[in-house]
Parts: sequence; C-alpha cells; structure tokens
Amino acid sequence: MRITQGTFSFMPDLTDEQIDGQIRYSLRNGWAVSIEYTQDVHPRNAYWEMWGLPAFDTAEDDSENILREVRAAREAFPEHYIKVIAYDPKRGRQTSALSFIVHRPSVETGFKLDRTQGPGRVNRFRLIPYKQTPSAATASSNGSANGSGE
Repeated sequence: MRITQGTFSFMPDLTDEQIDGQIRYSLRNGWAVSIEYTQDVHPRNAYWEMWGLPAFDTAEDDSENILREVRAAREAFPEHYIKVIAYDPKRGRQTSALSFIVHRPSVETGFKLDRTQGPGRVNRFRLIPYKQTPSAATASSNGSANGSGE
C-alpha cells in the first residue's frame, strides 16, 4: 500500500532533478526548507524527526546543498520515510507551504480502518498499522505457523 501524505503523493516518486526543482521553487519564494524522517507515518503523527537544521535565508543557487542533505538522509535511513518541508515565514501565514515525500522504505505496510459501534449509535474509528513480519505472513487462521494447531 502506498502512503499518500503531502503534495505529489499520488504521483510516481520524484527524481532528484524534480526534487531540486521543488527546492528551487521554495527558495525562490523565500521559504525555509527542512528535511524530516520517520518510520511511523500514521496520519496523526505530524511530528517527524528533523534531519539537521532548517535552511533559512538560503539562495536559490544553493539548492544543491539541500539536495545533498536529502541524499545523506536517504543513505542514513534507507527504510524510513523522508520528506522535504518548505515553511512560509511571512506574517499572516507562518505555516508549511509545501511538503512532499522524497524517499520511501522498500516495503510500505499501510493501515487498516477499524470501526466499532458503541451505545447510542456512536461509531468509533481507529487506524491499525499492518504488521508485515515473516511469522505473521506464514501463520494460519488458528495462530500456528504450520496450520496444525501445535
């Protein structure tokens, strides 16, 4: 299952040239650029770990430095999600202007939507991450690995 968070998430993965183009666009608009990574991409996990410090007041011609950091983060965390965030510091806005995933793990687990009906027709929803472990993949419905119940 492909995780879809941020801009461009429904498109094929961006090439380094396309990522550099988005970084240049961000810098041209005066936005600060940062890189973050995580293994937990639950939709409510808004706080990913920062890779280095945000790049404030960076010239558009220095986009290669940020792309170099993206590559270093990929190398350090090959099985994590990595995203680039552009922050607009203008008064009255002060928010993320652009955010997109630049690296994904080799296997994306995804989430299952679990619905529970409570009293008074109240529905409760929760997202449960799929666990893709070798033992879970080979276990039978009775919980044993070989299907015999032993």
